[in-house]
Amino acid sequence: MPQLLLELFSEEIPARMQAQAAKDLERMAREHLAAAGFLPEALKTFAGPRRLTLVAEGLPLAQADRKEELKGPRVGAPPQAMEGFLRKAGLTQDQLVERDGVYMAFIEKKGRPTPEIVAEMVEAIVRGFPWPKSMIWGVKKLRWVRPLKRILCVLDREVVPFAIEGIPSGDVTEGHRFMGDAQPFVAKDFDEYAAGLEAHYVVLDVEERKERILEGCKTLCFARHLELVEDQGLLEEVAGLAEWPTPVLGDMDPVFLSLPPEVIRTSMRTHQKYFAVRKAGETGLAPHFITIANIQAADGGAVIAAGNAKVLSSRLSDARFFWDEDVKIGFEPWLEKLNGVTFHAKLGTMAQRVERIVALAGEIAPLVGADVAKTQEAARLAKADLASQMVGEFPELQGIMGGYYARQFGLDAEVAAAIEGHYKPQGPSDAVPTASVSIAVALADKLDTLVGFFAIDEKPTGSKDPYALRRAALGVIRIILENGKSIALGQVLRVAGTIIISSSRLSNETSYSKDILAFFADRLKVTLRDQGKRHDLVDAVFALGDDDLARIVARVEALDGFLKTDDGKTLMAGYKRASNILKAEEKKGALPVGAPEAPTADSDAEVGLYNALRLLDKPLKEALAKEDFTGAMTQLAELRGPVDAYLDGVFVNEPEHRDNRLKTLAAVRDAMGQVADFGLIGG
Repeated sequence: MPQLLLELFSEEIPARMQAQAAKDLERMAREHLAAAGFLPEALKTFAGPRRLTLVAEGLPLAQADRKEELKGPRVGAPPQAMEGFLRKAGLTQDQLVERDGVYMAFIEKKGRPTPEIVAEMVEAIVRGFPWPKSMIWGVKKLRWVRPLKRILCVLDREVVPFAIEGIPSGDVTEGHRFMGDAQPFVAKDFDEYAAGLEAHYVVLDVEERKERILEGCKTLCFARHLELVEDQGLLEEVAGLAEWPTPVLGDMDPVFLSLPPEVIRTSMRTHQKYFAVRKAGETGLAPHFITIANIQAADGGAVIAAGNAKVLSSRLSDARFFWDEDVKIGFEPWLEKLNGVTFHAKLGTMAQRVERIVALAGEIAPLVGADVAKTQEAARLAKADLASQMVGEFPELQGIMGGYYARQFGLDAEVAAAIEGHYKPQGPSDAVPTASVSIAVALADKLDTLVGFFAIDEKPTGSKDPYALRRAALGVIRIILENGKSIALGQVLRVAGTIIISSSRLSNETSYSKDILAFFADRLKVTLRDQGKRHDLVDAVFALGDDDLARIVARVEALDGFLKTDDGKTLMAGYKRASNILKAEEKKGALPVGAPEAPTADSDAEVGLYNALRLLDKPLKEALAKEDFTGAMTQLAELRGPVDAYLDGVFVNEPEHRDNRLKTLAAVRDAMGQVADFGLIGG
């Protein structure tokens, strides 16, 4: 069946927009084709520095004839409603059919040629494409990410004729801007198109460009006994900058290796898009770099390497100057500057934020086994490097540079490590701090952010989270759980709230503690869901009022394991039966209160459950006191048989014994409720 090939050729598309553009092109094309009744056998899109490409296999040459059914007004509806419906349907009233008191219209539509549909689809896609930023050029009204130059559109090897803002469709495209034969070439299907691009020095597929970059870099490194410092984010970016990516190895002045390696890598990565390298088998950087050229130079890239080396030397000379100037100044002048830096209009200056973090870190330190004095010293200095020249030039090095400066000034190693790591973790792949002082400062930093913005009602809404509060909450959760720390989160949040209210003169009536705990519950659900745990189990445990994240997770894991056993499943079913009976009786009036008495009826099932509950009480409480939640579940499992026998063999509402039997069911519910609120568990 026919193949559709579409290429939208323009000036350079920013690398950061290309991946999403390919997804948007595929989505929009599928939607338009589906609306026309087309289901392509295969559809794939490509994005590169100067082109978006789509190929769809298995389209028909014409749309099938269709019959549409339109529901009209009810019989007896006002004339205006009937007139409007007839205009919409393009029919007269005698062509309508009455069905169940409603007028129906049946319209036969003859299928249209596929080229007509494709032409309309392409224009709609081009005019409605969701670029994050776009522009107009010349006298055209069309908006595109960069000036659109050509549109290649062929179906079944024939041009689909149309024009958009004076840009006609055709079967012609062009290859690399500089290399080889720069003349346009004809492509009537995807095979010709892909082969033509390859011949004209263009690698169409971004995955192939990335593979080419990696292989080329590793080959260059191997020849010089070096290793590539791999950087997935940089790889993604440079693969969107070059149509014919060619790695070139360059040299830099070894004198710059005395700078912190993060400074060198950041300068290479952020400003120049270079890969760093190291000597094979070593951890430190080597005095070389790899740049990705967009041409295959006749001299093997010697001139390119030399030019890039000069630019890098200039950048690193600036970095050397910033370092030298910063070490002359030190922390105290930087801290003074923070008085003039506004953190948030309602939350004061950065200096006031530092005071809050110091106070909160001092409260957290004993909870995580950290030295209070060291913790507060690290918290006091943690934000100082924001006023340094190096961080002013490289903002992504905040914290990291503070750690380097702390070591340069001879500060305690634990303090320096806490300064360096207090922003961690900054993402799911980032490691968490593990030293006690670092843990305390990192928690204080994140909790101050969370409580502060909740206090001024700047909570995340929908997909919007301008202050990265979700990331902060996930960071707190990971730090606590991965370090196995037992912290009463509610208490710490209240302390943070008191500190913030005092510092920022916020109203004492501001109520947000419950909101933050609920927010943490949602983030914990996300964390546990990624580990395969059910979200309703988190709700069931949170309902107990426990705010110790480590203990909550231990309960959830024990509960999850228990409910996967036969005992757990059967007891859960019994709990629901007992709970339903209690709810039904509660609707009739207040339930009897108090512990059940020894049964007076001659019922083995009733006696059996009464005795099981008595025997359960002490070992269950002991297991919970020791936080042996798996053991607690094992104790609950002893109720499985007695509960089943009771529910199957005892008539609860027998008037003479009703109150005591309801107390027995309530005792079952209460015993299980010490472990979790089983009523919140679905399934």
